[in-house]
Amino acid sequence: MEHILEIIGTVVGILYLWLEYRASIYLWIAGIIMPAVYIFVYYDAGLYADFGINIYYLGAAIYGWMMWKYGAFLRRTILRRKGAGQKGEDTRTEEQKLELPITHMPARYLLPLTAVFIAALLGIAWILINFTDSNVPWLDSFTTALSIAGMWMLARKYVEQWWAWIAVDAVSAGLYIYKGLDFTAGLYALYTIIAIFGYFKWRKMMNKDEGLEIRD
Repeated sequence: MEHILEIIGTVVGILYLWLEYRASIYLWIAGIIMPAVYIFVYYDAGLYADFGINIYYLGAAIYGWMMWKYGAFLRRTILRRKGAGQKGEDTRTEEQKLELPITHMPARYLLPLTAVFIAALLGIAWILINFTDSNVPWLDSFTTALSIAGMWMLARKYVEQWWAWIAVDAVSAGLYIYKGLDFTAGLYALYTIIAIFGYFKWRKMMNKDEGLEIRD
């Protein structure tokens, strides 16, 4: 049963990655299904931090859907109230104007996001070392903590989210080989390669749309 769930999770994960690469809002549907499957896979494998992070992923997927769908509209409303406006003619459809654009992460978020990552890393590692039988507490904690930051950046549609996933996927591929999750290891090896291409894809899409939206 575990291997069947792992195969299902792998298939959904590939679909998720393809949708993320295309910056399609429908990635969040796969983003709900995939963690629901992996909650059982990771628990059986003794990867308790990954088990916990998938509960977080479920909530983050709902938040991400709402942000991608209506984030631009909400930001534009706030900016108008502040007296700011858009420059140039916007030729997009009304649906496109509602969706959140791809942008760089503002520098002011770097320090607090780093602090959240470090706090999550230390906190998760402490829990795994003291309250579980995990034999890979630090690697498990690293990928989990960085995934928390990566999911937040993805929900906000920051292009730098790909940097986090490249690191998470590369480390995870090795970790899952060690834990005997061969299908999942293969998925994350594929993730690592496509994440690199995804970064450049999003950069190109961002440059194309640059100037159409103002970001806070």
